[in-house]
Amino acid sequence: MREVHARAGTGQVVVIGAGIAGLAAAHRLLERGARVTVLEAADRVGGKLLPGEIAGARVDLGAESMLARRPEAVALAREVGLADRLQPPATATASIWTRGALRPMPKGHVMGVPGTAAALSGVLSDEGLARIERDAELPRTDVGDDVAVGEYVAARLGREVVDRLVEPLLGGVYAGDAYRISMRSAVPQLFQAARAHTSLTAGVREIQSKAAAAQQTGPVFMGVRGGVGTLPLAVAESVRARGGEILTGTTVTELRRAPEGGWQVGSCDRQWQADAVVVAVPAPAAARLLRTESSGAAAELDAVEYASMALVTLAYPRADAMLPEGSGFLVPPVDGRTIKASTFASQKWGWIADENPGLVVLRTSVGRYGETEILRRDDSELVEVSRHDLKAATGLDATPVATRVTRWDDGLPQYPVGHHARVARIREHVAGLPGLAVCGAPYDGVGIPACIASAYAAADQIHGDLRGVQELTAHPVQSPHGGAGE
Repeated sequence: MREVHARAGTGQVVVIGAGIAGLAAAHRLLERGARVTVLEAADRVGGKLLPGEIAGARVDLGAESMLARRPEAVALAREVGLADRLQPPATATASIWTRGALRPMPKGHVMGVPGTAAALSGVLSDEGLARIERDAELPRTDVGDDVAVGEYVAARLGREVVDRLVEPLLGGVYAGDAYRISMRSAVPQLFQAARAHTSLTAGVREIQSKAAAAQQTGPVFMGVRGGVGTLPLAVAESVRARGGEILTGTTVTELRRAPEGGWQVGSCDRQWQADAVVVAVPAPAAARLLRTESSGAAAELDAVEYASMALVTLAYPRADAMLPEGSGFLVPPVDGRTIKASTFASQKWGWIADENPGLVVLRTSVGRYGETEILRRDDSELVEVSRHDLKAATGLDATPVATRVTRWDDGLPQYPVGHHARVARIREHVAGLPGLAVCGAPYDGVGIPACIASAYAAADQIHGDLRGVQELTAHPVQSPHGGAGE
């Protein structure tokens, strides 16, 4: 049970961090009647969601789409006035650049894990396809409390499935190593299937059957005209319209419990008194803030590792840039290329093509967990290696009219085996601090809907804490001696 101290609360909440999680938490708290101040160290809101432009074209310089099969992100976009700007991708066709050619992205898989060998025909070798068939004959592979995705899938279906498909798909989400990433945290439906079935392919077929029975129709992903980076801007505008305050360029340096109850939040030149605090920042910053009041939570947060990456955006005259059909391609690390993916933005998003009929915009991504050498290169080198790989993959040999390199240093938290247990320990430590909650990408998922869901959970917890404070203030408990007790 969360301890709640009686105090004369005013419902004041400070949210530390104005990424999409912090903004979503603030939005939810304002709906619940709290007074909210959001403090952000950077000079802008949005975190990893960043709108920008290249050669006059509006583009995303961070995340460019959000999962639509989860409701949180699309619903929030509608709440803050973006309903008429939501757009699915113009094409859902993508490719894998492997074994020397662009090959159609297989269908009928769960994060690269097939229900049948035929689903991966064309991407895997004949030997790789035959190895998948052995899954039905193998004894159960125990997953225990957690297991690495790559380790388990390789044991059941062979390494080729992992190296050619699971690795690039997971790498696109986490920029991580499939042989380290937690199946329980990163692909929970696959983990449950592995627990319930001896055969992994049988488990995948059950997942697919349930999805079909639930009639999961409509686009898997959704974008926003003008860029997904406009979502946090719209949420921030809504927060302000509801009476919330957002202060950028404000680095929080101190977080401690106030002697009279509640919290003291301090920057280098200001202090705020709050009944409750939501910490919505990356793990290293959260660890620094929590160290004074919870060394246990801080130690766990210190152990969360991050991967860095860079996005290279390029713009070409349309007449010079003939690209293959589809939205782009993924690149398995085993093929030894520098880029790990390319998005044909003008083909994937209809609004970019409509707004810029004479331009072709695409982008590449470089950098995975443990890859530090490539990210030490300067921007011009990253552009050149991207152009080199694009020419090899697609034949594109034109000179871009503009380029932009956006670096996301320590941008993606890693979810290794046991991540769920670490998150549980963090929350157990935080539970001992009334009026405090944490949320964001380090905990329950790095995608936009997952971050928003964690923000809502934190806001609801804080709302409950504030109600408890108000009830205790309004109806103090009588001590056995006749006075108001705690």
